[in-house]
Amino acid sequence: MIELKDIDLRTDPAAQRYVKDEIVTVEFALASGALMSLEGANRYEPGDALITGTGGARWVVERTRFDEKYVSADTGLAHGEAGRYRNRPAVVLAKRMDAPFSMARRAAGDVLTGMAGDWVLQYAPGDYGVVRADRFAQVYRAAEPG
Repeated sequence: MIELKDIDLRTDPAAQRYVKDEIVTVEFALASGALMSLEGANRYEPGDALITGTGGARWVVERTRFDEKYVSADTGLAHGEAGRYRNRPAVVLAKRMDAPFSMARRAAGDVLTGMAGDWVLQYAPGDYGVVRADRFAQVYRAAEPG
């Protein structure tokens, strides 16, 4: 298994720009814990968003990041209440991997794993995600040039 460290997809010619479009179901953590996603453990703190997306995929988003990245998908749902949310369209860098791999979500963060065909995402320098190939095909589209 390849262990990815200190990668920067901004300089990788195999990386491309994609946009996520997905409505998810969100609960907010009442206590610290860990959620097991398909890619690995996601630790969380009180207030963090526990997200269920397309196909039942689950992951955690820190509350401050959630507030920046998601908006209510239902009329009458106040931001911060459990319910359905849509991600704000944002371009991410993504690279399809040809071999099994592992990487930390961020420095000293949870370690995620992927299989051949899965995707590494870079949200910002030092901030990564791993998305299974079938899920990537369902919720990501190529970004407009520019």
